[in-house]
Order: sequence, then structure tokens, then C-alpha cells
Amino acid sequence: MFANYLIGLREGLEASLMVVILSAYLVRSGRRALLSRVWVGVAGAVVVSLALGALLTWGPRRLTFHSQEAIGGILSIAAVAFVTWMVFWMASHARGLSAELRGRLDVAAEAGGLGLVIVAFLAVGREGLETALFLWAATQAAAGSAGSTVAPLIGALLGILTSVAMGFAFYKGFLRINLSKFFTWTGVILIIVAGGVLAYGVHDLQEAGILPGLNNLAFDVSAAIPPSSWYGTLLKGVFNFSPATTWLEAIIWTLYVVPTLILFVRHIHRPASASAGVARVPSPATA
Repeated sequence: MFANYLIGLREGLEASLMVVILSAYLVRSGRRALLSRVWVGVAGAVVVSLALGALLTWGPRRLTFHSQEAIGGILSIAAVAFVTWMVFWMASHARGLSAELRGRLDVAAEAGGLGLVIVAFLAVGREGLETALFLWAATQAAAGSAGSTVAPLIGALLGILTSVAMGFAFYKGFLRINLSKFFTWTGVILIIVAGGVLAYGVHDLQEAGILPGLNNLAFDVSAAIPPSSWYGTLLKGVFNFSPATTWLEAIIWTLYVVPTLILFVRHIHRPASASAGVARVPSPATA
């Protein structure tokens, strides 16, 4: 549940920051009348994201077991690719994000009302689609084939609601935090969570018969860490840890998590990657 809360919080906060920047800039530039068009784009992005989540959740149920496992494994790997790209993208573009969005908004405002709708839709929709895909994959990995998806979804919803509240507080000027550190630490945690999702995707492909080695276990600590125990559930829910892990899962997890963490830490410690611009989100209260 905590992992899904973190995903909802981080991804939701990114989307909320997009909305805050767009809305605040329109207000500060004397174009408050155009706010409704931004909200139309935001609403469209939310609807499309929810539709993708519903399709992923209920779409594969009529397929055979092997087909479900194959689709689940492929989508899990795709989700890991998207979230990895997102983590590095935010680390690289955070400082200039506000200026980039304001530039697009100026161009869109001059082009007409539809342009503003499209800018808002794309800015929020990208985050929404990534969130829907990764939340689905993380929820499936955390719950397992026989587990409940209710708790992970509640965690994700709470994270999104928290991010919306934080976005509103940013807009009103009530809240100021070091967003650079926030995205750095959540990026590290998300990479570890993504490693678990990737391993789960590999396991799905093994169960589908696409990848070999389903019965070749690297370790099985089910006796020491029962999956039904509170600590087994905690490890599964937070890190997608599986007490019985195949060699292929263990190798893929290691080959993803270790190099990705090293590259991410090096990336955020580059002098040019200081993300001071993210912390200074424009708001009417500070204009």
C-alpha cells in the first residue's frame, strides 16, 4: 500500500505542478478568462487516464491464463521503462520546467482556445497515462494472482488526493518544500519499486512459457518469510519482494536496480542538474 501511495503522490504531484504552473501563469499574465480551457484539457486527460486504467484492469479477464500472464508481463516491463524514463526526465528538466510550460502556453494562447486545451491535456495526460500503467503493474505485482487489489488502489488514491492538496497549497502560496530533494528521494524509492515490478513481469512471462527457468529458484525463504505474514505482506507491498525468486528474476532485478541507481545518483549530483527552479513554482500569492 505504501509503494502505491508513493507512486500516486509523486506522479500526482508532477501533474498537479503542471496545472499550478499553467493556471498561475495565466492569472499573473492577466488571462484569467482562459483558465476554463486549461481545465477542459485537464479533465480530458483525467478521463483518458481512468479509461486506460479500466481497460488494463478488466480488459484481459476473458483471455486464457497464459495470455493474461503474457500481457501482464509485457505491460509490467513497459511500465518500468516509462517510470524509469520519467524519473530521469524530471531530474533533467525540473529546473526549466516552469519556463518551458509558460512558453508553450504563450504560443497556445496566440493560436486560439483549442491550443490551450491541447497543452493542458498533453501536460497532464502524459503523467496520467504513465501513472495508470505503472499503478496497474505495481498493484498486480503487490497483490499477486490471488491477492486483493483493494488496499493498493486505496493507497494510490490517497497519494493522488495528497498530491492534489499539495498542489492547491502551492497555488495559494501556503506550502513551500524542497521539491528537488523530494523528487530525488522518491526517485530512488521508485527505482527499487520498479525493480520489483520488473521481476514480477519476468515471472509472468515465465508462467506464460515465454521465458524459461520457472522452476529454477535462486532462493526460497518462504519458511522464514511466509507470504501471509504481516512482514511478508509488508515486503511484498512495499518492495514487491517474493520469498520464492527464480534465478532469472534475481538476475534481471540486479541488472536493473544496481546500474539504474548508480546512474541516477550520478545524474542528480551533476552541477547543472540542481533543480532550484522546481521549488519556485509561480503562484498568484507570490506575484
